[in-house]
Amino acid sequence: MKKKKVVIGMSGGVDSSVAAIILQQQGYEVIGLFMRNWDSLADGEFDGAPTTEEGICPQEVDYNDAKKVCEKLNIPLYRKDFVKEYWDYVFTYFLEELKNGRTPNPDIMCNKYIKFDMFAKEAWKLGADYIATGHYARLENGKLLKASDKNKDQTYFLSQVSKEQFKNVLFPIGDMLKPDVRKIALEYNLITANKKDSTGICFIGERNFTNFLKNYLPNQPGNIVNIDTNEVIGKHIGLMNYTIGQRRGLNIGGTDERMFVVGKDLAKNILYICIGEDNDYLITDSCLVDNINYLGENRVSKCMAKFRYRQEDIPVELEWLDNEVLVKYPQGQKAVTPGQACVFYDGDICLGGGIIKEVRKNNKKLWYL
Repeated sequence: MKKKKVVIGMSGGVDSSVAAIILQQQGYEVIGLFMRNWDSLADGEFDGAPTTEEGICPQEVDYNDAKKVCEKLNIPLYRKDFVKEYWDYVFTYFLEELKNGRTPNPDIMCNKYIKFDMFAKEAWKLGADYIATGHYARLENGKLLKASDKNKDQTYFLSQVSKEQFKNVLFPIGDMLKPDVRKIALEYNLITANKKDSTGICFIGERNFTNFLKNYLPNQPGNIVNIDTNEVIGKHIGLMNYTIGQRRGLNIGGTDERMFVVGKDLAKNILYICIGEDNDYLITDSCLVDNINYLGENRVSKCMAKFRYRQEDIPVELEWLDNEVLVKYPQGQKAVTPGQACVFYDGDICLGGGIIKEVRKNNKKLWYL
């Protein structure tokens, strides 16, 4: 009987490396596909784009690592450029959201438009029966479930992927704990076994974020204002460099008080801060969410939700509107941020979600957000 063919996204990291091993153990014919989604030369030479000591950009290091893993596992590796698609569908969105004072999550859009769309189409050209990635998530009976390793669960980042896109998708390490993934990589003596997890913007990687953005959005310094007293207490380096709830990097001298970003006024170029993490300005009780991608069978009126990746799930009430949903959390929540994803859950089942359009309190849109 002919083996089923799986095309797996090989990122040059330990997770996709071990996912490929698991697929081989399960009897699939495995083909690797490396995505090149960012042209490091487009950065210019002024943003401190990272390189290794040998002067190689991390993307090429990742490709070389993926190649070595595939050679060791005796699986072919293809390479495909999605640089234009990434720019058109992910990075342009990212920049527009920043210009509008919001805090976007490009990794979510990368999954929607690149990994589970462009990549999938390329995989089908290679004759794939399935596609696979190294995501920490599970699929059972067409439902997206949290990973067994709750510390690594990535369903938040998969919340904009449609039901149709999840067809014929495999998440080989969704039932595994991260230490066990590394253990297998060490047993196979893979070059990625002890490689640290990637952080930063999807495919762009770790770098000085402020310097990087200056290539695309010029900084416009302005006043930092205490929202309680309306007093100017410092200068910001450009509103795009801050997010709601941020505490570090404000560079406000002369005080030991804990300060948090609480709002932005784009027209006046003002960054508002508050004193104390329990400040009333920082706490809201509802938000309007659009760009809804619902993965459940029926719309629910109550469920759990999270507004940031590392946040605990909290109980919410949902009021469904035409193309939006009003998410209510009467108990209050800190630092809910326009542009971030609001993701719904029923236990371990991810019901999808949307993008936070506006934040409210006492049924009113907040003037400072």
